[in-house]
Amino acid sequence: MEFRVLGPVSAWQDDGEVPLDGAKQRTVLAALLLARGRTVPDTRLCELLWGERPPATFAAQLYNYVSRLRKYLGDGVEIVRQWSGYLIRIGAGRLDLDEFERLAGLGRRALRTGEHREAARLLHAALALWRGTTLANVTDQLVEAEAHRMTELRMAVLEHRIDADLLLGRQVELVLELTDLVTTYPLHERVRSQLMTALARCDRQADALAVYHEGRRVLAEELGVDPGPALVEAYQAVLAGTPVPAVEAPEVTDRGRRPVHPAMLPPAADDFCGRAEELRRLTGLLAGPASAAPPTALLTGMAGIGKTALALRAAHLCRPDFPDGQLYADLGGTRGNAPDPHDVLGWFLRSLGNSEAQIPTRLDERERLYRSQLAGRRVLVLLDNAADDAQVRPLLPGDPSCRVLLTCRGRLSELPGVTRMEVGILGPVQALALFAAIVGPQRVSAEPAAARRIVQMCGRLSIGIRVAAARLIARPHWSLGYLAQRLAHERFRLDELRLGTLDVRARIEGSYQALGEDSQVALRRLALLRTAEHPIGATARVLGVSRRVGEEVAETLVDARLLEVAGSDGGRRQRHRFHNLVRVFAREKADRADRRIMAGGREGGARPAVGVRHREDIAALGTVGW
Repeated sequence: MEFRVLGPVSAWQDDGEVPLDGAKQRTVLAALLLARGRTVPDTRLCELLWGERPPATFAAQLYNYVSRLRKYLGDGVEIVRQWSGYLIRIGAGRLDLDEFERLAGLGRRALRTGEHREAARLLHAALALWRGTTLANVTDQLVEAEAHRMTELRMAVLEHRIDADLLLGRQVELVLELTDLVTTYPLHERVRSQLMTALARCDRQADALAVYHEGRRVLAEELGVDPGPALVEAYQAVLAGTPVPAVEAPEVTDRGRRPVHPAMLPPAADDFCGRAEELRRLTGLLAGPASAAPPTALLTGMAGIGKTALALRAAHLCRPDFPDGQLYADLGGTRGNAPDPHDVLGWFLRSLGNSEAQIPTRLDERERLYRSQLAGRRVLVLLDNAADDAQVRPLLPGDPSCRVLLTCRGRLSELPGVTRMEVGILGPVQALALFAAIVGPQRVSAEPAAARRIVQMCGRLSIGIRVAAARLIARPHWSLGYLAQRLAHERFRLDELRLGTLDVRARIEGSYQALGEDSQVALRRLALLRTAEHPIGATARVLGVSRRVGEEVAETLVDARLLEVAGSDGGRRQRHRFHNLVRVFAREKADRADRRIMAGGREGGARPAVGVRHREDIAALGTVGW
């Protein structure tokens, strides 16, 4: 299959053009192709299709456009749903934009190395791929978003092609073309300087000087500026009788470039406490000898438990073991703004010393360059808050001397060769030590009982302890006992555990929003039981579904780290329990659901549970024999 965007958007097979329905479907295809292997979010596609006023049914319409594209393009092309968006994989297919950039790159290289005839051939071939007005049959929104970039892309290659033709002595043929270009782009100084050079080589110095003075006038009237260096240089060359085109300097190879040692790690927390055993294991893995594959360590656990703090502590302790640098990226996790691996590779390649011109546009090409530049080097790659396996896989180096450290709420079970370390809540002594390190040991020793109550009501969760301590620092007139009284009210506890960007509720909310509706309903209803611990069968009872369905829903809550595995019933059935702050959060959600029901709304997408529709019925359920 061949895809074309350098002109009207179309798809072609051996037997002719693939029929597409209209401008909107072509817009979806063009947007996915122009993303070059990156995910295009639904919001972006919606904007390109309908602008600022999408219809109420935009999600269904977008799904319909994608479904029909899949049907028309066949099995050789994949349109994949990923991270609230879509990406296209064309497999063995060809995109004319890719071929254009390949030919243009070869042509520029030939021009830099003095192979002028070969450069002209390649650059002419690249420009021949443009077939009329770019994106001529898509929505106005896509044209507005992409047309300028595409025009600039073509103009850059056109300038190089004209340079090659001038070096080959083709100035007579170029005068008419350049005159038309200057008329179309009167403020384009590079093209104007090329016209001056062509005219002067045709022994038309007076016309060349007139072109300069006209350009000077237009720039002054339109922009209020004087001519730039390129135009002034061409003017002086005409006066001196030696006009030459400005050609790029000879290419500098990587062998002449000094290696760059990135140091992207954020600072580690000075008040880090505890986790001695986890640190010992983690630093031993990171600093160990090279193996057959780059060792990867994954820290996994519930939101706010301290995975990032532990990872940064270990990474900083091991910095001497990675003299070639440390790369870091926050991958967004469940916040809904997870960056595409294409963009993350761009950050890494720039940090490794590559200029924008040296960084490929395709994801697979960026992967190859990234792994090539890490080959033979000792680099630590820290990927924080990973969203899923697909986001992480392109960011893994291939050299066994490198190390990868991941943090994620999930277990990333599809990644091979990963050492997984579960990060649990702090022990009572560790939690109190962290609280004292932030608040100050004097305040803790003055009110030890209140300090212990605060730490306990924070569930010994790292983020909760940090927020509570930060509030005491912000309010030095508060006693620890006063804060403990405020936290004792469960209804307001999560309000108390919020200060600036530190927000326990927001951390749990990210995991909650990633659930399906049935799982959200189950979490709310389980939180209403009189005990924080319950057998796995409780999920089926509170939802009013079969045991098998209930167990599947319960497992999704465990995977999301909103329930913990507390043990088993006689070795046969799992028992689950809530972390106390998650239970408080889920009860808040249950209260809001009750208010919606009382206002005439509905609780959610789960099937109604016979006999347990009200919170009193759920709370009254026993937990024996489930």
